[in-house]
Amino acid sequence: MRNGLEDYYVIRGNKKMRFGYTTGSCAAAACRGAAEILLGGEQKDTVSLMTPKGILLNLELKNIHTEQDAVVCGVQKDAGDDPDTTDGIIVYARVEKRKEPGILVDGGIGVGRVTKPGLSQKIGEAAINPVPKAMIMKEAAQAAEKYDYEGGLKVTISVPEGVEIGKKTFNPRLGIEGGISILGTSGIVEPMSETALVESIRVEMKQHYAQGEEYILATPGNYGADYLREHMELPYEKISNAAIMWEIP
Repeated sequence: MRNGLEDYYVIRGNKKMRFGYTTGSCAAAACRGAAEILLGGEQKDTVSLMTPKGILLNLELKNIHTEQDAVVCGVQKDAGDDPDTTDGIIVYARVEKRKEPGILVDGGIGVGRVTKPGLSQKIGEAAINPVPKAMIMKEAAQAAEKYDYEGGLKVTISVPEGVEIGKKTFNPRLGIEGGISILGTSGIVEPMSETALVESIRVEMKQHYAQGEEYILATPGNYGADYLREHMELPYEKISNAAIMWEIP
Protein backbone atom coordinates (compact mmCIF):
# COMPACT_ATOMS: atom_id res chain seq x y z
CA MET A 1 0.00 0.00 0.00
CA ARG A 2 1.29 3.48 -0.90
CA ASN A 3 1.50 5.64 2.23
CA GLY A 4 1.95 9.02 0.52
CA LEU A 5 5.69 9.41 1.16
CA GLU A 6 7.00 7.64 -1.92
CA ASP A 7 8.19 10.88 -3.54
CA TYR A 8 9.71 12.43 -0.39
CA TYR A 9 13.41 11.99 0.38
CA VAL A 10 16.64 13.83 1.18
CA ILE A 11 20.21 13.28 0.02
CA ARG A 12 22.68 12.63 2.87
CA GLY A 13 26.25 11.74 1.98
CA ASN A 14 25.33 11.03 -1.65
CA LYS A 15 22.69 8.59 -0.46
CA LYS A 16 18.96 8.91 -1.11
CA MET A 17 17.10 8.57 2.21
CA ARG A 18 13.33 8.27 2.35
CA PHE A 19 11.03 10.14 4.75
CA GLY A 20 8.94 8.46 7.44
CA TYR A 21 6.21 9.46 9.86
CA THR A 22 6.22 10.13 13.59
CA THR A 23 4.70 8.37 16.59
CA GLY A 24 2.38 11.39 16.77
CA SER A 25 1.05 10.65 13.29
CA CYS A 26 0.62 6.99 14.22
CA ALA A 27 -1.36 7.93 17.34
CA ALA A 28 -3.57 10.41 15.49
CA ALA A 29 -4.28 7.98 12.64
CA ALA A 30 -5.04 5.14 15.05
CA CYS A 31 -7.39 7.46 16.93
CA ARG A 32 -9.21 8.44 13.74
CA GLY A 33 -9.64 4.83 12.72
CA ALA A 34 -10.89 3.72 16.14
CA ALA A 35 -13.27 6.69 16.44
CA GLU A 36 -14.80 6.11 13.01
CA ILE A 37 -15.31 2.40 13.64
CA LEU A 38 -16.80 3.14 17.07
CA LEU A 39 -19.13 5.92 15.97
CA GLY A 40 -19.88 4.83 12.41
CA GLY A 41 -20.28 1.12 13.02
CA GLU A 42 -18.35 0.21 9.86
CA GLN A 43 -15.06 -1.63 9.52
CA LYS A 44 -12.07 0.21 8.10
CA ASP A 45 -8.69 -1.09 6.98
CA THR A 46 -6.98 2.22 6.24
CA VAL A 47 -7.20 5.84 7.28
CA SER A 48 -6.04 9.12 5.74
CA LEU A 49 -4.23 11.70 7.86
CA MET A 50 -3.22 15.24 6.88
CA THR A 51 0.00 16.03 8.75
CA PRO A 52 0.98 19.50 9.99
CA LYS A 53 3.66 19.49 7.28
CA GLY A 54 0.92 19.34 4.66
CA ILE A 55 1.64 15.79 3.51
CA LEU A 56 -1.35 13.46 3.29
CA LEU A 57 -0.63 10.00 4.69
CA ASN A 58 -2.57 6.83 3.95
CA LEU A 59 -1.97 4.39 6.78
CA GLU A 60 -3.04 0.82 7.44
CA LEU A 61 -4.97 -0.01 10.61
CA LYS A 62 -3.72 -3.05 12.49
CA ASN A 63 -5.01 -5.33 15.27
CA ILE A 64 -8.49 -3.81 15.36
CA HIS A 65 -10.42 -4.81 18.48
CA THR A 66 -14.06 -3.88 19.07
CA GLU A 67 -15.69 -3.70 22.49
CA GLN A 68 -19.20 -2.62 23.53
CA ASP A 69 -18.43 1.09 23.85
CA ALA A 70 -14.81 1.22 22.70
CA VAL A 71 -12.58 0.35 19.77
CA VAL A 72 -8.81 -0.19 19.66
CA CYS A 73 -6.72 0.33 16.51
CA GLY A 74 -2.99 0.22 15.87
CA VAL A 75 -0.76 1.92 13.30
CA GLN A 76 2.80 0.76 12.64
CA LYS A 77 5.56 3.37 12.70
CA ASP A 78 7.75 3.75 9.63
CA ALA A 79 10.73 6.02 10.30
CA GLY A 80 11.88 5.87 6.69
CA ASP A 81 15.67 5.70 6.55
CA ASP A 82 16.16 7.51 9.85
CA PRO A 83 18.01 5.43 12.51
CA ASP A 84 15.06 5.57 14.91
CA THR A 85 14.68 3.16 17.85
CA THR A 86 10.90 3.34 17.50
CA ASP A 87 10.87 2.21 13.86
CA GLY A 88 8.42 -0.64 13.33
CA ILE A 89 6.57 -0.34 16.63
CA ILE A 90 2.78 -0.30 16.71
CA VAL A 91 1.09 2.67 18.34
CA TYR A 92 -2.42 1.94 19.60
CA ALA A 93 -5.37 4.21 20.28
CA ARG A 94 -8.32 3.09 22.38
CA VAL A 95 -11.33 5.33 21.85
CA GLU A 96 -14.26 4.96 24.21
CA LYS A 97 -17.51 6.82 24.76
CA ARG A 98 -17.92 8.81 27.97
CA LYS A 99 -20.86 10.72 29.45
CA GLU A 100 -18.89 13.87 30.16
CA PRO A 101 -18.59 16.19 27.15
CA GLY A 102 -15.29 16.89 25.44
CA ILE A 103 -12.30 14.82 24.40
CA LEU A 104 -9.83 13.47 26.95
CA VAL A 105 -6.40 12.23 25.80
CA ASP A 106 -4.17 10.13 28.05
CA GLY A 107 -1.35 7.63 27.84
CA GLY A 108 -1.50 3.93 28.59
CA ILE A 109 1.11 1.18 28.76
CA GLY A 110 4.40 2.07 27.09
CA VAL A 111 3.79 5.81 27.02
CA GLY A 112 6.04 7.49 29.56
CA ARG A 113 4.98 9.68 32.49
CA VAL A 114 6.65 12.96 33.36
CA THR A 115 8.38 13.04 36.77
CA LYS A 116 10.45 16.25 36.52
CA PRO A 117 9.57 19.89 35.76
CA GLY A 118 10.62 21.75 32.64
CA LEU A 119 8.87 19.75 29.92
CA SER A 120 5.76 20.60 27.90
CA GLN A 121 3.69 18.36 30.16
CA LYS A 122 3.13 18.72 33.88
CA ILE A 123 4.48 16.20 36.38
CA GLY A 124 2.27 13.11 36.32
CA GLU A 125 0.99 13.66 32.80
CA ALA A 126 1.57 11.32 29.89
CA ALA A 127 4.52 12.21 27.64
CA ILE A 128 2.37 13.16 24.66
CA ASN A 129 3.78 16.36 23.17
CA PRO A 130 1.49 19.33 22.36
CA VAL A 131 1.39 18.92 18.56
CA PRO A 132 0.61 15.17 18.60
CA LYS A 133 -2.00 15.76 21.29
CA ALA A 134 -3.64 18.44 19.16
CA MET A 135 -3.56 16.08 16.17
CA ILE A 136 -5.23 13.32 18.19
CA MET A 137 -7.95 15.65 19.49
CA LYS A 138 -8.57 17.03 16.00
CA GLU A 139 -9.06 13.56 14.50
CA ALA A 140 -11.40 12.51 17.32
CA ALA A 141 -13.44 15.72 16.97
CA GLN A 142 -13.73 15.36 13.20
CA ALA A 143 -14.92 11.77 13.54
CA ALA A 144 -17.53 12.84 16.11
CA GLU A 145 -18.75 15.61 13.80
CA LYS A 146 -18.88 13.24 10.83
CA TYR A 147 -21.27 10.91 12.66
CA ASP A 148 -23.20 13.60 14.59
CA TYR A 149 -22.00 12.25 17.92
CA GLU A 150 -22.49 14.77 20.72
CA GLY A 151 -21.15 12.82 23.69
CA GLY A 152 -17.62 12.75 25.06
CA LEU A 153 -14.67 10.58 24.05
CA LYS A 154 -11.65 9.28 25.90
CA VAL A 155 -8.58 8.46 23.83
CA THR A 156 -5.85 6.33 25.41
CA ILE A 157 -2.59 5.98 23.49
CA SER A 158 -0.44 2.93 24.24
CA VAL A 159 2.73 1.36 22.87
CA PRO A 160 3.33 -2.10 24.38
CA GLU A 161 6.93 -2.18 23.13
CA GLY A 162 7.52 1.29 24.54
CA VAL A 163 8.28 0.06 28.06
CA GLU A 164 11.57 -1.48 26.97
CA ILE A 165 12.36 0.94 24.13
CA GLY A 166 11.95 3.90 26.46
CA LYS A 167 14.92 2.71 28.51
CA LYS A 168 17.14 3.09 25.42
CA THR A 169 16.04 6.65 24.66
CA PHE A 170 16.77 10.05 26.17
CA ASN A 171 13.63 9.78 28.33
CA PRO A 172 15.17 8.51 31.59
CA ARG A 173 17.50 11.54 31.67
CA LEU A 174 14.52 13.82 31.15
CA GLY A 175 12.60 12.20 33.98
CA ILE A 176 10.12 10.43 31.70
CA GLU A 177 9.51 6.98 33.12
CA GLY A 178 7.67 3.89 31.92
CA GLY A 179 7.92 4.29 28.16
CA ILE A 180 8.51 6.44 25.13
CA SER A 181 7.20 9.89 24.25
CA ILE A 182 4.65 10.55 21.54
CA LEU A 183 6.52 13.07 19.41
CA GLY A 184 6.55 15.09 16.22
CA THR A 185 5.94 18.73 15.31
CA SER A 186 5.41 18.15 11.59
CA GLY A 187 4.09 14.58 11.65
CA ILE A 188 6.92 13.60 9.30
CA VAL A 189 10.36 12.12 10.02
CA GLU A 190 13.18 13.65 7.99
CA PRO A 191 16.19 11.29 8.03
CA MET A 192 19.27 12.46 9.94
CA SER A 193 17.65 15.79 10.78
CA GLU A 194 19.95 18.33 12.41
CA THR A 195 16.85 20.27 13.49
CA ALA A 196 15.64 17.30 15.53
CA LEU A 197 19.06 17.01 17.20
CA VAL A 198 19.10 20.69 18.14
CA GLU A 199 15.56 20.41 19.47
CA SER A 200 16.53 17.51 21.76
CA ILE A 201 19.36 19.63 23.19
CA ARG A 202 16.99 22.57 23.68
CA VAL A 203 14.52 20.40 25.61
CA GLU A 204 17.23 19.24 28.03
CA MET A 205 18.52 22.81 28.50
CA LYS A 206 15.02 24.02 29.31
CA GLN A 207 14.56 21.28 31.87
CA HIS A 208 17.86 22.01 33.63
CA TYR A 209 16.86 25.66 33.84
CA ALA A 210 13.47 24.73 35.33
CA GLN A 211 15.33 22.80 38.05
CA GLY A 212 17.32 25.88 39.05
CA GLU A 213 20.58 25.15 37.24
CA GLU A 214 22.29 28.16 35.66
CA TYR A 215 25.00 26.53 33.52
CA ILE A 216 25.24 23.57 31.17
CA LEU A 217 28.67 22.13 30.33
CA ALA A 218 28.62 19.86 27.28
CA THR A 219 31.29 17.72 25.60
CA PRO A 220 31.78 16.78 21.92
CA GLY A 221 32.04 13.07 22.72
CA ASN A 222 34.06 10.43 24.58
CA TYR A 223 37.36 12.31 24.42
CA GLY A 224 35.81 15.40 25.94
CA ALA A 225 34.04 13.38 28.62
CA ASP A 226 37.27 11.55 29.51
CA TYR A 227 39.11 14.85 29.84
CA LEU A 228 36.48 16.19 32.22
CA ARG A 229 36.62 13.05 34.35
CA GLU A 230 40.36 13.47 34.71
CA HIS A 231 40.41 17.20 35.42
CA MET A 232 37.06 18.26 36.92
CA GLU A 233 34.61 17.06 39.55
CA LEU A 234 31.23 17.09 37.85
CA PRO A 235 27.91 15.18 37.91
CA TYR A 236 28.77 13.23 34.76
CA GLU A 237 25.30 11.77 34.28
CA LYS A 238 24.20 15.26 33.23
CA ILE A 239 26.80 15.74 30.49
CA SER A 240 25.29 16.14 27.01
CA ASN A 241 26.64 15.63 23.50
CA ALA A 242 27.47 19.08 22.17
CA ALA A 243 30.53 21.24 21.74
CA ILE A 244 30.14 24.38 23.85
CA MET A 245 29.22 25.70 27.26
CA TRP A 246 26.00 27.71 27.52
CA GLU A 247 25.00 30.22 30.17
CA ILE A 248 21.24 30.05 30.46
CA PRO A 249 19.83 33.60 30.58
